[in-house]
Amino acid sequence: MDWIRVLATAAVFLYHCSMFFNPFPWHVKNNELGSDGILVFSLFVGAWIMPIFFAVSGISTSYALRKRRANEYIKERLVRLGVPLLFGVMILTPPQVYIERLVNGQFRGSLFEFLPHFFDGVYLDFGGEGNFAFFGLHLWYLLVLLIFSLLTLPLFQKMNLKNEIGKIHFIVMPFILFLSGVVHTQALGGWDLGFYLIVFIYGFYVFSSPSFKEIVRSTFIIHFLVAVVTSSIYILWFMDDLPVNGSMEEIAFFAIRTINCWSWVICIFYLADKYFSSSNRSLKYGSEASMPFYVLHQPIIVILGFLIKDLPWSVPVKLLFLITAAFAVIMLIYHIVIRRLKVLRFLFGMK
Repeated sequence: MDWIRVLATAAVFLYHCSMFFNPFPWHVKNNELGSDGILVFSLFVGAWIMPIFFAVSGISTSYALRKRRANEYIKERLVRLGVPLLFGVMILTPPQVYIERLVNGQFRGSLFEFLPHFFDGVYLDFGGEGNFAFFGLHLWYLLVLLIFSLLTLPLFQKMNLKNEIGKIHFIVMPFILFLSGVVHTQALGGWDLGFYLIVFIYGFYVFSSPSFKEIVRSTFIIHFLVAVVTSSIYILWFMDDLPVNGSMEEIAFFAIRTINCWSWVICIFYLADKYFSSSNRSLKYGSEASMPFYVLHQPIIVILGFLIKDLPWSVPVKLLFLITAAFAVIMLIYHIVIRRLKVLRFLFGMK
């Protein structure tokens, strides 16, 4: 599970680097959008990257509640999620909103001149007029996970953590996720909040079951074939022409995306169990660094992207530079500063 968390953090880093070049709205865009290859990567990773975070979080919650009382669990969630969220909202979010306003011609002046305007209106989406992003932009995951953790606690306390599951869960789950599309709350990271809540609960109850691994091993080939086929259909359909809202084609498109997401989540758990089941120094270091890396990665990408967006470099050169430079800056800040200072360890959700 720690390997999944570390590798998923690396994947979301690459995904946000691709956002600088793909055609989707973002805080800052390159002066030349990338090739179809970058779009394919964004679509492929975006289909499962945030659901895998919520699935792993559900498993982590099941382990945490076996060791902690309810009040200890709540305190731990508030510290490990709430503190870095608040730090990110107040310190790391303003520069990103400022850069977006500059790029869109919505503000002129320095960052210090912009700061008094940070609380002018609520930031709701790219290109809007409100500035106060109370959810921390990319840190929405921490806010949603904190809310889920508190809301589901009474339910989780009543669940049997030694449950034995059957393959029926693997058949029913895609239908439940598909039905979640009927209720629209708020879409974040490509999926609705209801979708993430179901994955989180499933992570707690099903993915943490002692019989989960064996079922995954016995069904991997089927899930892998389904994942490859649905990825191909979903990506080609998206690149050809998106279906009209409310049409039967849109329902079919959502069903394919849902099955694709579910299949890749199962495949990732299988591959992690098969090839990443042992610990070493790299894992221990990466596991500790994953939260600070996640909190820091998007602001660094946005700032570097803003600095290079108008340079006359080709897209491949800019992509390589952005990935290399952003990763180096983040790791240097973490290794030299954050991990050595207790106050920063606390602010970034580290033990």
